[in-house]
Amino acid sequence: MKNWVILPICIMLAACATTPQAPRADHLFNDQLFSAPSQRISVDDVFAVSPAMKQYLSSAETVHQMRTNGMQQGLFDALYSKSQLKLDYNSESTRNAAQTFAARSGNCLSLVIMTAAFAKELGLPVSYQRILMDQAWSRNDDLYFASGHVNLILGKKASAIRTPFDHSRLMTIDFLPPEDTDGQRRLEIDEHTIVAMYMNNRAAEALALHQLDDAYWWVREAIRQDAGFLASYNTLGVVYRRHGNLQDAEHTFRLVSEREPDNTVVMFNLIGVLNDLGKSAESKNLAAKLAQLQPEAPFQAFNLGMAAMRAGDFKTAKLQFSREIARDPYYHEFQYWLGIACLRLGETDQAAKHLSIAMENSTTRGDHDLYAAKLDRIKSYRSPLLVH
Repeated sequence: MKNWVILPICIMLAACATTPQAPRADHLFNDQLFSAPSQRISVDDVFAVSPAMKQYLSSAETVHQMRTNGMQQGLFDALYSKSQLKLDYNSESTRNAAQTFAARSGNCLSLVIMTAAFAKELGLPVSYQRILMDQAWSRNDDLYFASGHVNLILGKKASAIRTPFDHSRLMTIDFLPPEDTDGQRRLEIDEHTIVAMYMNNRAAEALALHQLDDAYWWVREAIRQDAGFLASYNTLGVVYRRHGNLQDAEHTFRLVSEREPDNTVVMFNLIGVLNDLGKSAESKNLAAKLAQLQPEAPFQAFNLGMAAMRAGDFKTAKLQFSREIARDPYYHEFQYWLGIACLRLGETDQAAKHLSIAMENSTTRGDHDLYAAKLDRIKSYRSPLLVH
């Protein structure tokens, strides 16, 4: 789960650091504007355990691990040992527990949900934390996404706790390296917030596929699950704007802005709607406030770099991509385009270095294969000629 002069749309997937009073949503929805969803949207599906999952839990190897190492560690080993389930991290889509298990693949939130579903099936207490760290930004065409990070904590069954001070009864499972989260503040969140995050992610992914009807119903359910998760209201506003319902979009963005007046994501989206509605004076005033709060937007230097690439100014492109990498060193797309800029400048060693980093940090199979193919081509340029 990471502005504004040049980004056409921003969607916030992460929860807010504070918990302001939730707006009333009873007059927020306009169901009659949208067709029925193309798929089932139900909270009951999020943590549902499939027969295949139950079979995996009862397999001889899984049972042996839990008996030998304890239920918490045994479950973790059964799910995340490279020799067993062989799960693959993939950021392309958010899946529920059963879908993640079936695909052996999922993003961070999907893996949290699947792990929690297994734990609850075993009777282990589960709680969730949001890590209060800088948002990570990504993009899909003209949609920009700010995402946060959550992890989960597994407790022991009451019968397995020996004393009231048995701290070993808690086990934190995190899908980021410890060095990425050490020292970061943590905020415990309820399971209905995790469900709202899931629904909101599904809405954002439907938006990226131009499936506006599905996006509406997903985000509607997100708000119903947790009316205090304000990121969902921002997503709903984006849905309304894309659907051409500008007054509904303005109303929705203003609800969030009233509770979080310095929320730059919502501020940017509201500026766009005000422009669409011809409210240019208010839009300019809000844009001036935004420029003070956030002088340089995520992806601003990247977009300048892409413009330089199109103009054939590879030196400027390299400079702009390097600025983005200083902000987010491991975002694969920044590394890839810096590698391409270096390649155009004849710096093949540097190009290979940055493409290798892009490939190592890619979050989808398609991106990985693209970067690997480009890297192989560069290596072929560098291969010495053999003279017999």
